[in-house]
Amino acid sequence: MLETLLPILIFSALGLAVIGAWRRVRLWRQGRPSPVPLLKGLAAMPRRYLVDLHHVVERDKVMSNTHVATAGGFVAAAVLMILVHGLGLGSSEGLGGVLGWALLAASACMFVGSLFVARRRRHPPARLSKGPWMRLPKSLMAFSLGVFLITLPTVGVLPEDFGSWILALALAAVVVWGLGEMVFGMTWGGPMKHAFAGALHLAFHRRPERFGGGRSTGLKALDLDDPEAKLGVETPSDFTWNQLLGFDACVQCGRCEAVCPAFAAGQPLNPKKLIQDMVVGLAGGSDAAYAGSPYPGKPVGEHHGNPHGPIVAREGEALVDAETLWSCTTCRACVEECPMMIEHVDAIVDMRRFLTLEHGNTPNKGAEVLDNLIATDNPGGFDPGARLHWAADLDLPMMAERGEAEVLLWLGDGAYDMRNQRTLRALVKVLRAAEVDFAVLGNEERDSGDVARRLGDEATFQSLARRNIATLAKYRFRHIVTCDPHSFHVLGNEYGELGGHYAVQHHSTFIAELYDAGRLAFKPWKGGRVTYHDPCYLGRYNGEFEAPRRVLAALGIQVAEMERSGFRSRCCGGGGGAPITDIPGKQRIPDMRMNDVEATGAELVAVGCPQCTAMLEGVVDAGAEVRDIAELVADALTEAPQATGETVRPQAVEVV
Repeated sequence: MLETLLPILIFSALGLAVIGAWRRVRLWRQGRPSPVPLLKGLAAMPRRYLVDLHHVVERDKVMSNTHVATAGGFVAAAVLMILVHGLGLGSSEGLGGVLGWALLAASACMFVGSLFVARRRRHPPARLSKGPWMRLPKSLMAFSLGVFLITLPTVGVLPEDFGSWILALALAAVVVWGLGEMVFGMTWGGPMKHAFAGALHLAFHRRPERFGGGRSTGLKALDLDDPEAKLGVETPSDFTWNQLLGFDACVQCGRCEAVCPAFAAGQPLNPKKLIQDMVVGLAGGSDAAYAGSPYPGKPVGEHHGNPHGPIVAREGEALVDAETLWSCTTCRACVEECPMMIEHVDAIVDMRRFLTLEHGNTPNKGAEVLDNLIATDNPGGFDPGARLHWAADLDLPMMAERGEAEVLLWLGDGAYDMRNQRTLRALVKVLRAAEVDFAVLGNEERDSGDVARRLGDEATFQSLARRNIATLAKYRFRHIVTCDPHSFHVLGNEYGELGGHYAVQHHSTFIAELYDAGRLAFKPWKGGRVTYHDPCYLGRYNGEFEAPRRVLAALGIQVAEMERSGFRSRCCGGGGGAPITDIPGKQRIPDMRMNDVEATGAELVAVGCPQCTAMLEGVVDAGAEVRDIAELVADALTEAPQATGETVRPQAVEVV
């Protein structure tokens, strides 16, 4: 009886899956065009899945092995099931016997993996979505166990007429359940939808340069010269089709939720919920069926939308509230942790662009800051001619007078901040101690445009960027050095699309190179316990984790690492314009980061970013002093190594 039913069941499920796939593709294609190399992407997909994606998944070793067993077992079992039971190629001897035994092994492997999934779902972490996902272990077991049992007679382990018709019907029911969830449900909806959408998402990813060990974190520029182009994203259909595909690939594991600083602070943002709201908008409907953690302070069931309706509405129902988008610090922790490599920050900034450029709807001090950037080229609205007042006694070399230098020192808008001026003075002292040939732009330097771009004002960003590029084109220099990771990132990764290509270094990297070259020497550290805070725009955005620690090691400091450090560092709350939009929560993000510092017992936290310095020093009753790496280095400077013979060599540093 099963021999007759199985081919019908298998090919019926496959046929329905194809129909569901076509329906799903039509939903994605509602988005804007985005040219992708179809064949090249499909050819690259296996490696991206097995290598690049696995690098992220394997951070959780148990679930990584579970995923290998279940996913690998399912793919192998599905293919072999079609051959053995669909096409009747199985037997107890010869090639048919090999196929049959291989099918048994694949389904057994999948079953073992499903046991670990079931164990995880017995007491699931809070970040995991519940609802339909709770039936996933049973569906995995039903498919793997059903396929295993129906294959035993094929390889001759059990007689072909095994069991009664009642047992056959029960077994058929298990197979139908498994086929329905694992094959039919893969394209029509349910927990396995991520497998179909996820594979294609990897093939047609909007940032293919992320694969193969690459890094891609710069925002994509808007074409402001196209009169027909919409400025930003108003509706789900304004996203590109492969962005919609990426949203549909979400597995609702909640890793993004677990690392989001805004969510932890009780602000109305949950990256997982945001992506699921975009999926709701993709198909149309309500978020009432969502079974994960809501936005803090906002119950599930309030949001509705459709592909061509507004994501954020001024009045009435909407998919997302504006304050959800403005809560994001753009720290990219969610992107870094996502096992499906979804680009949450791109989507948030795209939606901010519409609110800012089309409606001028930037909350709190956002509009004031953007007006200041337009009027004075700096977010604080300071006199542009006052950029170098802090350095009146330093006689800084000016590019306008020299025309060229080895290093262009980019001051950033910290030049207007009294606290950061101490860092800049320290950095100048270090450069002069190492006899570096450097110069500054002085009053010719403008804001890099970082904060304008993150607040969605692409027009102001591009205006600032193009004027800076024109200024830089007048001079000759080998590279740019800055103590501001945000300027470092924008100059190095986002100006290129507008024609400005530069070699940019963070000051910690440059100081480490100077020390390695023997151009700096330090007195041994005599202070107390020190920890180091990784700035998001230096670490996660640009992969620079080692250089600051090398500098600290050169000073004789053994860093007491925080629990969240390296690529998992907790954001200070200063990025993405978050201090400007100032969306309230239950606690402040910098307070949480200072709690991380205090947990190490450190008396001092070393930083490498003006925003981080400002946010952490703003914590009331903080137990640790905050100092920039440049300040620590300037205080430790001594004579050249060959003159004193007393130096501290770098220690090995491991960052996790």
